[in-house]
Amino acid sequence: MIQDSTFNIHRLRFDENYHPSDRTRLTTNFANLARGESRQENLRNVLQMIDNRFNDLARWDNPKGDRYSIELEIVTVEMDLAFAGARGSFPLIEVLYTTIIDKRDNKRIEGLAGNSFSSYVRDYDFSVLLPHYNKDKSEFSVPDNYGDLHGNLFKSVMNSSAYKKNFRKLPVICLSVSTNRTYHRTENQHPVLGVEYQQREFSLTDQYFEKMGMKVRYFMPANSVAPLAFYFFGDLLSDYSTLELISTISVMESFQKIYRPEIYNTNAAAADFFQPSLKYQDYSNTRIVYDREERTSWRPHRGNIRKSISSSRIIRFLNSGLPVTPPDPSKT
Repeated sequence: MIQDSTFNIHRLRFDENYHPSDRTRLTTNFANLARGESRQENLRNVLQMIDNRFNDLARWDNPKGDRYSIELEIVTVEMDLAFAGARGSFPLIEVLYTTIIDKRDNKRIEGLAGNSFSSYVRDYDFSVLLPHYNKDKSEFSVPDNYGDLHGNLFKSVMNSSAYKKNFRKLPVICLSVSTNRTYHRTENQHPVLGVEYQQREFSLTDQYFEKMGMKVRYFMPANSVAPLAFYFFGDLLSDYSTLELISTISVMESFQKIYRPEIYNTNAAAADFFQPSLKYQDYSNTRIVYDREERTSWRPHRGNIRKSISSSRIIRFLNSGLPVTPPDPSKT
């Protein structure tokens, strides 16, 4: 049975002095940026990109474009496990939390949890389980219960007292759009999120996040070159303030320019009908040193960690007592 005390939250400042915690996956994007001879320059440049983008979107009462700055924390949610006479903790998910610094008024404004999203279980499902399930099959398919365990665990975190004590609102997660889908521009335009794009069929990632209780919409903010995918509970357009949404855009667009410049740092904006491609050549690299090959590798120790909790008895334990409905945004 999952107890309310099962989850613990750890927060680590992400700044130019950041060193990956032993709770962090070695190939997570943050750890990737924070190693090698260029680590501090990398981190300073990333943070400056984020601040510049935030001020670009928050232009009112900001004549010099330097009123705001963003502080970032890496939030790790650990799950306590007691099984077969032994106790331990499992690093379930990792997200970012933003704090907005208003330098003109000398105040700190709470931002949003979410933004980026990292999960051992999700990595296992996509990088190990799916390839194994589809081995020697002529057509790609997914298991009937694909994403159920991860989705129930995530919803359990959202309903936990640990999450509610740390964060005022449910998360907004902002990721790249899928290279396997075509998105079409609509007439709908939001003052912060920008122009809305839609697609006819959810991607596998969209379906996976739906199992987590989250909806998705796609927006291309002003001066962006490609839409971002926003995953959320409740109402994205009314549940979050202007500055909260700008904090998410500025952080995740900056990271995507580094991770996927072929989509988010191109020299031309997305067309009315847009299919993202990592083979697109007309793009510019940032000054950030980033090892994409390492990021996309599945390291053996990650598979071993997941294997260690994947026996039928532990899966029954994880599934027992988990809520199957999304958390209520009005009660966060």
